[in-house]
Amino acid sequence: MMDKDTSVGADGLSDKPVGGAESPAELRRRIEETRERLGGTVEELAAKADVKARARARGAELKGRAGEAGQAAQDKAAEAGRAAQDKAVKAGRAAQEKAAEAGHAVQGKAVEAGHVVQGKAAEAGHAVQEKAVEAGHAVQGKAVEAGHVVQGKAAEAGHAVQEKAVEAGHAVQGKAVEAGHVVQERVPERVRLTALSVVQAAKRHPGPVLIGAGAGAVVAAGLLRRRSNARG
Repeated sequence: MMDKDTSVGADGLSDKPVGGAESPAELRRRIEETRERLGGTVEELAAKADVKARARARGAELKGRAGEAGQAAQDKAAEAGRAAQDKAVKAGRAAQEKAAEAGHAVQGKAVEAGHVVQGKAAEAGHAVQEKAVEAGHAVQGKAVEAGHVVQGKAAEAGHAVQEKAVEAGHAVQGKAVEAGHVVQERVPERVRLTALSVVQAAKRHPGPVLIGAGAGAVVAAGLLRRRSNARG
């Protein structure tokens, strides 16, 4: 009669079943399989139970990231705003400086134009003054020339009148001399002496005395005529 296999496993138990029952090794194997299955099931259950927690964590993470992104965007916008403000301030200062420079340039041009206009006005005033002086000198020269002409005309007229007076005086003097000769011949000695004195005075002063001499001669001639008529 043959003996049954009585091999012993690593744990000292036989791997062969005894009397148709499972061996301890088989039991261990089954226990390990059952344990592994239970472990997987527990992990799956735990994983399924932790989905909400993980979703909440994911949401918090995404919210944090969104907050960080929003803060970063806000910081970028603030930096861009500050940069734009700085650029606007610089542009405003540059524009203000340009406007001030343009204003100074315009003011300088206006001052220069004013000086030019003032200089032109002064030159025009000097020119007008010189023209007025020249015109005054011309008028004065014309007046002097006219005065000289009038003076010359007056001198010529005076010379002509003087010549006429001298001629008249000579004529009257001649007439007086003739009358004197006649008186001297016909009048008495006293009248003759008077006539002679008149003639001598007329020779010394041929101007105003000649008229008186002529009058005396006429008177003497009248006396002679009366006497002649009386005698006749």
